[in-house]
Amino acid sequence: MKNRMKVLRAERDWTQADLAGKLEVSRQTINAIEKGKFDPSLPLAFKAARLFKLQIEEIFQDNNEA
Repeated sequence: MKNRMKVLRAERDWTQADLAGKLEVSRQTINAIEKGKFDPSLPLAFKAARLFKLQIEEIFQDNNEA
């Protein structure tokens, strides 16, 4: 799954640790999501969407989408 987490985080000058704290996950989880090595759970995706004030689809995209 592709995502814009790193870009959105950087736009706010947040470290991975900052974002991890806001989403109540580990920094390693944020790192894995940003690198595309881990797909977040649906509750975590909703939490990220609320935090960034975006729709889930604006943050996460299926690799098979054109």
